[in-house]
Amino acid sequence: MPRFHRPAASACAALVAVAALAAAGLPGTASARTPDAAGPPGPAAVADASPALLTAMGRDLGLTRAQARDRLVNEAAAGATAGRLRLALGDAYAGAWVRGAESARLTVATTDPADIPAIEAHGARAAVVTHTLAALEAASAAVDRAASRTAARTTAVDAPVRYVDVRTNTLVVQAVRPAAAHDLVAAAGIDRALVRVETSADRPRPLYDIRGGDAYYMNGSGRCSVGFAVTKGTQQGFATAGHCGRPGTTTSGYNQVAQGSFQASTFPGRDTAWVATNTNWTSTPYVKGQGAANVQVTGSTQSPVGASVCRSGSTTGWHCGVIQQHNTSVTYPEGTISGVTRTTVCAEPGDSGGSYISGSQAQGVTSGGSGNCSSGGTTFYQPVNPLLQAYALTLKTTTGPGPGDPGEPGEPGGTWAAGTVYAAGAQVTYGGVTYRCLQAHQAQPGWQPPNVPALWQQV
Repeated sequence: MPRFHRPAASACAALVAVAALAAAGLPGTASARTPDAAGPPGPAAVADASPALLTAMGRDLGLTRAQARDRLVNEAAAGATAGRLRLALGDAYAGAWVRGAESARLTVATTDPADIPAIEAHGARAAVVTHTLAALEAASAAVDRAASRTAARTTAVDAPVRYVDVRTNTLVVQAVRPAAAHDLVAAAGIDRALVRVETSADRPRPLYDIRGGDAYYMNGSGRCSVGFAVTKGTQQGFATAGHCGRPGTTTSGYNQVAQGSFQASTFPGRDTAWVATNTNWTSTPYVKGQGAANVQVTGSTQSPVGASVCRSGSTTGWHCGVIQQHNTSVTYPEGTISGVTRTTVCAEPGDSGGSYISGSQAQGVTSGGSGNCSSGGTTFYQPVNPLLQAYALTLKTTTGPGPGDPGEPGEPGGTWAAGTVYAAGAQVTYGGVTYRCLQAHQAQPGWQPPNVPALWQQV
């Protein structure tokens, strides 16, 4: 599949302005206190959702303005409910997803029929399946290891996409040649009963091409797109795709003015990078939306499978779709990358590195895909939270501190800290109380565990 990098500009990632969404709306879901529009995740304040974002969702997902608002509310609620149930079901958990035009139906899968009452008590539908999510993810990791071996690299290029499909409870291997998929599974030594092989002509490739979605140029030639504005201490910059440049690669902005240079880059394996900008460029908490409108970024809470997501890129602009699978693996001609998210959003060369956002929550940066924005396509994004964590970066948000701001003074003792990236299941203490993380995110000032029951559950 194509990566979306255009051979041969900048503010940082600008997202369509939306209020932070949250955890109310599903029957049985505990309500959080109502925050300000730009505050932490809580009951969704969708009245302030960007008109441009709602318009794009209507165009690409076939929704009315009211349906788009309802969908954002339901998706935020579903993420919190799924997080609580993942902790409650433990090893039997087998994934979760939303369905319907308004994402009103949350399904949670388990391998234990005894879990059905607990799932239904939270207002979700229960699906009893054969394989746990952990077992499918372990099988996926084994296939990735096989694909990275020299002897299997040619085979992996012909079976380039692998992902856990929680809706069918299988590990899917998409292949140009089905025989290549079967050879790769055999090389991985996993149970064939876990796997479904799909024939596909797609061959993903990177999408090359500091407000999110704005163009930038590498060494005066190739073009990519800004992902999200970030800071590292007092240094400003932006996150983008690793295949766009290597450490030391210089960049110029959308206006061809000198901008900065790549500080770190990983590709293949992951598709992550960040660029430090010079003093002429200022990080802004926005992504470039429809008609160049600013879309605000208020955090980085990960959205569930089936949720809506919109992308900004310097070639094709603003397009929306849905999240198909998390933790997908893709083999490009240059090698395999793991841990990306597969979507129905289209993209084209030059869009690489650009922003993916769900509501006002940053999701990731464009890696690659297949197809185009005329006939449709599939794209993959590198999730933003692992990128922030790998390079010790802080996402620029409308709710966060300025460069170098250490956060709010006078916090109670504990291990929770603003700026830290927390994975689902992570445990912290705050004010003498222990909490467990429900949804992956980078902690923001004001998002202390007692304030955000959509993100933290008291243990």
